[in-house]
Amino acid sequence: MAALYSTTCRSHAYSLLPPSSSSSSSFHGQNHQRLNFSSYIAKRVLPAKVSFHSRRNYHLNVVLMQDGAVATPATPVENETPFKKLKGGLLTSVPSTQEFKEAASFYVKKDESTVSITVVGASGDLAKKKIFPALFALYYEGCLPKHFTIFGYARSKMTDAELRNMVSKTLTCRIDKRENCDEKMDQFLKRCFYHSGQYDSLENFAELDKKLKEHEGGRVSNRLFYLSIPPNIFIDAVKCTSSSASSGIGWTRVIVEKPFGRDSDSSAALTKALKQYLEEDQIFRIDHYLGKELVENLSVLRFSNLIFEPLWSRRYIRNVQLIFSEDFGTEGRGGYFDNYGIIRDIMQNHLLQILALFAMETPVSLDAEDIRNEKVKVLRSMRPLQLEDVVVGQYKSHTKGGVTYPAYIDDSTVPKGSLTPTFAAAALFIDNARWDGVPFLMKAGKALHKKRAEIRVQFRHVPGNLYNQDFGNDLDLATNELVIRVQPDEAIDLKINNKVPGLGMRLDRSNLNLLYAARYSKEIPDAYERLLLDAIEGERRLFIRSDELDAAWALFTPVLKELEEKNVIPEYYPYGSRGPVGAHYLAARYNVRWGDLGIEQ
Repeated sequence: MAALYSTTCRSHAYSLLPPSSSSSSSFHGQNHQRLNFSSYIAKRVLPAKVSFHSRRNYHLNVVLMQDGAVATPATPVENETPFKKLKGGLLTSVPSTQEFKEAASFYVKKDESTVSITVVGASGDLAKKKIFPALFALYYEGCLPKHFTIFGYARSKMTDAELRNMVSKTLTCRIDKRENCDEKMDQFLKRCFYHSGQYDSLENFAELDKKLKEHEGGRVSNRLFYLSIPPNIFIDAVKCTSSSASSGIGWTRVIVEKPFGRDSDSSAALTKALKQYLEEDQIFRIDHYLGKELVENLSVLRFSNLIFEPLWSRRYIRNVQLIFSEDFGTEGRGGYFDNYGIIRDIMQNHLLQILALFAMETPVSLDAEDIRNEKVKVLRSMRPLQLEDVVVGQYKSHTKGGVTYPAYIDDSTVPKGSLTPTFAAAALFIDNARWDGVPFLMKAGKALHKKRAEIRVQFRHVPGNLYNQDFGNDLDLATNELVIRVQPDEAIDLKINNKVPGLGMRLDRSNLNLLYAARYSKEIPDAYERLLLDAIEGERRLFIRSDELDAAWALFTPVLKELEEKNVIPEYYPYGSRGPVGAHYLAARYNVRWGDLGIEQ
């Protein structure tokens, strides 16, 4: 269900890039911004016979004013010189201000830009349940540009009307704005179109390109392709997109869904293949967990609150737990899941990305590259994961309340005798000065007793605590704990020790609770809304860079290979239970107790 929320939408990003550039720098509402137009001017304004080297090294700067006017500097940029008379008698000069304005104005006017969003694999569940509803939510809030078009592309035969009918069934409006919901839906659906074709057909994508151009109406065409398709056809679709349907005079970006390979080798091969057709800054590897509100708030909580940043180290933190659990099994998705397992499906991406955000050093700025640089440093500092620090499990059949729940291998899409883990727990360590010796415990599983995703930070015991006697022998009861609940019921809890009112001295562990539903009246936007808007605006903070991906796979690939080569038998746990007992022994080895199993639960 798409979340529609009341907020001031970000300024739209209107790219002023030369046609030959794959970069996607964008505006974010500043009064002005300095842009480099060297490539475009070299092609459109300078004489055709000027050498490529000369073109490349000549830079002109332009200032885009708030009202859309173009201003050029009166003097050349420092360290740059105008073109002189070249060998062979060719004469070239700095273009006039008027020439520059004419060349640049094509890119400056907001009304001359359009965004075409193509959902490749439009008939699939992800497109129907998440992508189209998220796009509608962005439209509802006025976050999409004035000129935009949405195309669905898939092998299924379908008309525009049939696509609109399919999409309309998943669109919803929130109560606070329901009065004009139907009108908004109709307007949105009129912008949705469909083209049927094969994912490996250059001809079919060329036909799509022709339709896109008809709707773009001669404007600067910026194109976003969302690959909501199986990974084995990524490369075919990217090849066809790049060759037959990319924008000629704007940016082209491609969103790629996980899984990004099964191990280091397959991931590297996928990246290499993608880069045959796209530049790195055109590839947006999406991990929807990074778009969740509480994950995005993680750096705000840490870096903008003085009470937390000084405590964010081995000196005060005893352990960190990243917990993901679902209260249902594969339910017909076993065929896909069995090829990957819980470690690849959840731990190597969702949880490890959250860990990197949690543990990174303070970035130089909030720029995407600065943040991603710090995340990569964390991943590269992590100690190689050993098999003895991993516990795997698989759920088995269980009867509760007269209802029998099936085992994983009872799923008709799962191969008989499969050893694929549906549960995993791991102890990881970051070998750097801030986190040396602090265990980062992960666990993720299906068919567990509760649905949850949370980060738990357990602090060290108070040295020489005067009130230890009031807590008895279990000092863990006196430990402060910060809980960031990502889902459901988003919240931030800080567990503190407090005196119970009365004449005696009795202590109680209490919660300082920020429950988002109680504090904020508007619903939290869906992660896909945020990530789609970021991709349109060229904001990469929440997308995964190729070196991040390499570092993540380097951590997990050896242990995954060992598990499979040794045919490690998973520990079986009942459907709806708290998971394998082995996970508790793993935590106990590092003197840790899983926080989600405490008496408060």
